[in-house]
Amino acid sequence: MTEIRILPSLADISASDWDACAAGAQPRPEPFVSHAFLRALEESGCVRARTGWQPQHLVMDGPDGKAVAVVPAYLKSHSRGEYVFDQGWAEAFERAGGAYYPKVQVAVPFTPVSGRRLLVREGADIDSARGTLGVGLVQLARLREASSIHVTFSTEEEWTALAELGFLKRTDQQFHWVNEGYASFEEFLEALASRKRKALRKERREAVADGITIEWLSGADITEAAWDAFFRFYTDTGARKWGQPYLNRTFFSLLGARMADQCLLVMAKRAGRYVAGALNLIGSDRLYGRYWGCIEHHPYLHFEVCYHQAVDFAISRGLKVVEAGAQGEHKLARGYLPQTTYSAHWIADAGLRHAVAQYLERERAYVAQANEDLAALGPFRRGSAEEEVE
Repeated sequence: MTEIRILPSLADISASDWDACAAGAQPRPEPFVSHAFLRALEESGCVRARTGWQPQHLVMDGPDGKAVAVVPAYLKSHSRGEYVFDQGWAEAFERAGGAYYPKVQVAVPFTPVSGRRLLVREGADIDSARGTLGVGLVQLARLREASSIHVTFSTEEEWTALAELGFLKRTDQQFHWVNEGYASFEEFLEALASRKRKALRKERREAVADGITIEWLSGADITEAAWDAFFRFYTDTGARKWGQPYLNRTFFSLLGARMADQCLLVMAKRAGRYVAGALNLIGSDRLYGRYWGCIEHHPYLHFEVCYHQAVDFAISRGLKVVEAGAQGEHKLARGYLPQTTYSAHWIADAGLRHAVAQYLERERAYVAQANEDLAALGPFRRGSAEEEVE
């Protein structure tokens, strides 16, 4: 019988072992499931039992002692920092006399980015490993007396595999920009309806009208001074959105030290100082937009720094997709179209499970219809003569 180990820290597994599983068939893992990123969250203290994210990573070893598969898992005492909302489930269960926390969360903390969550080394039997990991998660939940397991922002294939093990299926929506082989931002604009094209050109002009210049910083160009400036932006926005930002300054230094080549800071400068910025991470074929902030308000600057510059960068690097984070129908007018995201949920209590299953059936139908309706409202040309007139 295959045994699964529970790790209380990423420090207990080598980066090479973890990353071999996280990469799968790719040359290297996507940034958010890499040992470097997840370890930086732990080492900085952002992720630990005291913050409600107690690491409980699963490792399945092969006959040679090397990890065959791993899972980034956490024992949670709250539902913050997840972006797949289950607080209503928790409140209903607790009103009925149940204890919803702790729960098991399989996720990248504070990061609404889709990707593999059941990380299987290339050459291993993926279906078998996923099945073993799914059973291992249930065993972990029972061992820790957790009410539930939540595998969030998984791939569709993992979502389907977990459903076969009794997990409930949930969907949600994000907006992604897709590169159709554009040679420039202007060529992308040519794919839009005339009115939308004019609006974006005007938006980009007005965003930098107050003497603002934009810089891309990556690799060795990201100095500690640049991180200092960005952290001011991040904490200002985080305090307004969440009350207390999830990440501390140490995390960003660790990120820069270990993953600078996968980081892109888009920084806006006016009168010799940085006034706004956005952090992106660079994946194998896509750009992941993460955090934004500013210390001066300028019309349209948020759209320029977060969305238009991300598209510019993706085109320049030949990246296929820009993922700009959770929510935001305002992204639609800027060429970001609706995409389905997936999560899978195992619930121990039969009554809660039945109620959630009924809710999720209705929610999946709503998400599917909303995606279809919103896609029809996208800014791209539909071939009418009126749309072609400048």
